[in-house]
Formats: sequence, structure tokens, C-alpha cells
Amino acid sequence: MRKGWRIGSLFGIPLFLDSSWFIILAWVTYLNSQYYQNRGPVTSWGVGLAIALLLFASVILHELGHSLVAMSKGIKVNSITLFLFGGVAAIEKEPETPGHVFQVAIAGPAVSFTLFLLLGFATLAIPESSLASDIVHRLAAINLVLALFNMIPGLPLDGGQVLKAALWKITGNRQIAVRWAAKTGQFLGWFAIALGLTAFFIGGDYGGIWIALIGWFALRNATAYNRASDIQEALLKTKAADAMTRNFRVVDANLTLQEFADKYLENSQASIYFATREGRYRGLVSLDALPLIDRNFWQEQTLNLILRPLQEIIAVSETASLLEVVNSMTSNNLSWITVLSPAGSVAGTMDKGDIVLALARSLQLKISEAEIKRVKEDGRYPAGLPLEAIAKATPNN
Repeated sequence: MRKGWRIGSLFGIPLFLDSSWFIILAWVTYLNSQYYQNRGPVTSWGVGLAIALLLFASVILHELGHSLVAMSKGIKVNSITLFLFGGVAAIEKEPETPGHVFQVAIAGPAVSFTLFLLLGFATLAIPESSLASDIVHRLAAINLVLALFNMIPGLPLDGGQVLKAALWKITGNRQIAVRWAAKTGQFLGWFAIALGLTAFFIGGDYGGIWIALIGWFALRNATAYNRASDIQEALLKTKAADAMTRNFRVVDANLTLQEFADKYLENSQASIYFATREGRYRGLVSLDALPLIDRNFWQEQTLNLILRPLQEIIAVSETASLLEVVNSMTSNNLSWITVLSPAGSVAGTMDKGDIVLALARSLQLKISEAEIKRVKEDGRYPAGLPLEAIAKATPNN
């Protein structure tokens, strides 16, 4: 999540406010103001707003705990965003080991629990009957709830990440760990929805609506975790050999530029050409370089003049995972990539459409031929399949 208004930064991490944050700010302000109605409207609303803002300051510190530990593990933190359901730190990739997952996950609740203790001690120095004491007590309680709530063992909560780390450590399989932690999150989400709706329709408790909304949020995000895990597993298990095609032509490197243009460029549908000489692949024909050469020399110059040697082009092996392929294409801004055999010859080529098609087969997704064609032409993955972001976030193990 990285939308809304930027309000500053902490430790180089941009802070954002999502538009939905103003809804919860108003709601929390109203709820807290009700406790101080006997002090008059100005004081009650002012204290309510102050507690609401202090709550979200606590949320920022909670997310900052996650962020600083992630940064200590070499993980970039793109932003911290406050929104309707609290806050979220957007990290660039997942931690590489279960131990690191645990450390990043536990840091947030640890910060909240530490704030609870510090605020609890602070009340000892404040007159018990004062307004300040009441505010500090309330803020301490909020941080305790924040710590305990986030330790509920189901994704997307911090407790779900802790559960994932434990299961990953026990099973040695990250995908299994994510799947079970996500299923736990889905169960808890459905439970919260049922509990909230029951409280609202049977008990007449309007707070039940909020519980149901939190359950819906948990359910949606746990389901997204599960789907992302399936995609990550497919990216790791599917090999380049399973996705590549042979949509290229092999030509003789000794052809003159004119012969090549007359024989292939006017009638061929291919757009990728590899040249061979003496039975061996010599390189990729750089079609972009052809118009730069004076046509007066096309009769005497050969393709050798515009070849890019295989060792100089970006390529992957047949045994490379699609995770490696996607990351390589993304980092090098490629629309397609060469696949080499163990012997170093050209085994195939692959574009983004080929990758989507291979994943669709692996995950049994229904993606139309028209959509595959669009991906091949536009060079953009489908909106519902953000492979670049998912691959970048996936540990290569």
C-alpha cells in the first residue's frame, strides 16, 4: 500500500496517509470524546482528538519497529501508510529465513508492549485524579491491546507471521508455512465476520459492524497471501524449459546484409534471429543496427557486422526457475529473454506472454488467448497477476 498523501519520513522511510484514515480518525475521536462529556464539548472533543492522534503515533512506532528490523536485515522499506485498519509497512521483499521472519514480525508487538510498560510507569509520576493521568492510562491500554491483537496467530497479523516462521522452521518448507498461516487467518476472518454480524443483528451492538469489517479485511488479506504463495511456488517450480518457445529463426552469419533483408525481413513473421557459422551459434542479429548502416555497403557486409555474441547477451539456462527469469527480465528491462542449453546453444526464447501462459497451466488459471496476445504485444503482465512485484518479494529458497 503506497497511496494517499505523504506527510514526511522517519529514518528515510516515507510516511503516507490513506484517505480512509480520516474515517477512522473521526470515529476514534468520537468514541474517546464520549468519556469526557462532563468536561464540556471543547475539552471532550479536544481530548478525543488528542488520544486518536496519539493512537496513530503508536501505530507508526509499531510499524517502525517492523521497518527498522527489516532494514537491519538488508530489506528495503518502501513506505509506512496509515489507513482505515491501522498501519502497514511496505517492505520490498520477504525475509530469507524463518529466524528473520520472526524477528521482523515480533518487533512491532514488542514496540507496542514496551510503550505499554513505559506509559504505565509514567502514570506513577502523574497525579492519579488528573486528566493527563487518565489520557496516559488510556494510551497505555491502547498499546497493550495493539500488541495483543497483532499477536493473534493468523495472517496478515504479526502473530500470523510468527506462526509462519515457526511452521517454516519446523517443516523446512516456506510455502507450507504460508499456506497454513493463511488458512488460519481465513478461519479467524470468517469467525470475526460471524461474531460481528451476530452482535449487530441479535445484540444490537453497532461495534459488531467494526468487528465484521476487521474480519473481512483479515479474510481478504489472508486469501491474498494464499494466492501469492501459490504463484511464488509456481515461479520456483516451473523451469524456463517449460515456458520457452522457438519463435525465432536461425540464419547463416555469412549472409550479406542485403541477402538477409531480401530473404527474411520482407516475408518472415519472425522478429528474433540468431546466426550460426560453422555449425555453431555465433550471436543475436541486432535488427536495430541494420538501418544505421549505409545501404551501399549491404551487398558486401555480412551479418557478422551486426551480431551480438551470445556471451554478451542476457540469457538464462533451461533449468532456471521462472522466478529467476522474471527477476532477470525485470532488472534488465527486457521484453523477452534467451534460453540457453547446457551446451551453450540457443534452446529457445521467452517473453512475458509465455511466462503467463506457463503459470496459467501450472495454476490452472483461465487466461484467454486474447489476453496472452495482449501481454506479448504490450509487454505488461495482467493487472491481477503482478508477477514483477511477487517475484521480487519471493525468497529464492
